[in-house]
Amino acid sequence: MELKPKYSAVLFDCDGVLVDSENITNTVLRGMLHDLGWQLSREECLSRFVGKMLRDQADVIEEHTGFRIDAEWLTEFRRRRNVALEASLEAIPGVAEAVRALDAVYPGLLACASSADRPKIDMQLKKIGLFDVFEGRIFSGMELPKSKPAPDVYLAAARALGVDPAEAAVIEDSPTGVIAGRAAGSHVLGFCPDSPVHQSPETLMAAGADETFDAMGQLLGLLTVQAS
Repeated sequence: MELKPKYSAVLFDCDGVLVDSENITNTVLRGMLHDLGWQLSREECLSRFVGKMLRDQADVIEEHTGFRIDAEWLTEFRRRRNVALEASLEAIPGVAEAVRALDAVYPGLLACASSADRPKIDMQLKKIGLFDVFEGRIFSGMELPKSKPAPDVYLAAARALGVDPAEAAVIEDSPTGVIAGRAAGSHVLGFCPDSPVHQSPETLMAAGADETFDAMGQLLGLLTVQAS
């Protein structure tokens, strides 16, 4: 059975879509915020910070702690986060098989577009064995004027691939990311497995997802059509 691409390109978020990193990062962040005097439950910390750039949350952190996070604090957070990720990071179940199957249908037209800093993205993709698929097509919101929920990182990815963002598919797992994909004009698929660190289908649809799915094994069928 020959498969053809349904879209012009597929643009993947990283954290929570390719890698199961959110709980690890959240644990480090909660600990550092606790040291500043802000005690958050795991659920509240995830709700407040998943999908967002931490530097953009300086105001809310200062409001609750009286401390203005600075470059030194962010550097220490990233250091602790990376140590934890190196020790414990795993791929989202089934994602390696799904991405490699899609790479055969979309050669050179898969990209990773994340809010995270580039060293983190690169490290995570290498750790789960998918760096070779995305190499040369990795985009960090931290290198652009605005990160998610602004569409900049998805627009940059589409531009680099030479495709119209309105003809691309975006794979996201957070409301912030879904909003970014929609703002880029792309077709947004919301990934929402039954997991304490992922959102419900209703939440992602309310943010603007065009459709949702809960297992990576479904992705090939959602992004391809059978050749006639």
